[in-house]
Amino acid sequence: MKVAFLGTGLMGLPMAQRLLAANIELVAYNRTPEKLAPLQAAGAEIVTQPRQAIRSAECIILMLSNAAAIYHVLLTDTSWHTLSGRSIIQMGTITPIESQEIRDAVVAAGGQYIEAPVLGSIPEAETGKLIVMVGGDSKQYQRHLPLLQHFGSEPLLIGPVGSASALTLALNQLIASLTTSFALSLAFIQLQGIDIGLFMQVLRDSKLYAPTFDQNLQRMLDGNYANANLPTKQLIKVTDLFISEAKALGLNLNSIEGVRQILQSAMQMSLPENDYSSVFPAIREWGESSGE
Repeated sequence: MKVAFLGTGLMGLPMAQRLLAANIELVAYNRTPEKLAPLQAAGAEIVTQPRQAIRSAECIILMLSNAAAIYHVLLTDTSWHTLSGRSIIQMGTITPIESQEIRDAVVAAGGQYIEAPVLGSIPEAETGKLIVMVGGDSKQYQRHLPLLQHFGSEPLLIGPVGSASALTLALNQLIASLTTSFALSLAFIQLQGIDIGLFMQVLRDSKLYAPTFDQNLQRMLDGNYANANLPTKQLIKVTDLFISEAKALGLNLNSIEGVRQILQSAMQMSLPENDYSSVFPAIREWGESSGE
């Protein structure tokens, strides 16, 4: 089976490289052509128009930045008419309604659609240890399972289209909230003059511990936020999607809206492409930056 991969950014590139390493015939498209160079060097066919990739493949994987990019790449007149008889696997983070609307457009064109968003960052994408969540029917899930297992060993069928997108937003909300909460406690410990090693020892031995704390600890202590596993701008994007969806459900959003403000401060203090662990200086240096 020939696979088209549309979107080879921070996550898409290592995911596409895994398919090439498994000797899967791959055709790739990216709106920024320079990002395709590593795939071309590894043997992928490179195209300059998305319709060229769609026409040449049976299965099309989308790892694009948002729903607007999907519409631009997949559902313009020139691309939409090429979808008949093809399977679309949408693996980016979008809202449930957006996913369902894209499914309807794909089905109207004669194609098949499933969503398979992922949880994890660049190291997990490189090693095939992403958590893959699938929204679709069981037949579609079984049909695409061997392909999805290149990204994570145990892709989970969550439910119909939209359910996996909703679960992904909920989990990304936890990433944002847990990281800012940990950064706040770490800054408090530092300012109280308590040994950080002892703080982490107690935390690791408690039920409060989450591995993400250790993953971010050294970056926060060193102030090194380059070579992001998850850029702050990306986490803000998915946080906004969560807030939009949760607001429609009538949930109390005070906590995540506060987190969103901290993420915005972090992005203003450093580069948007920096790692999301840069929430630490946004909390630690808040008094200085706010003039208090």
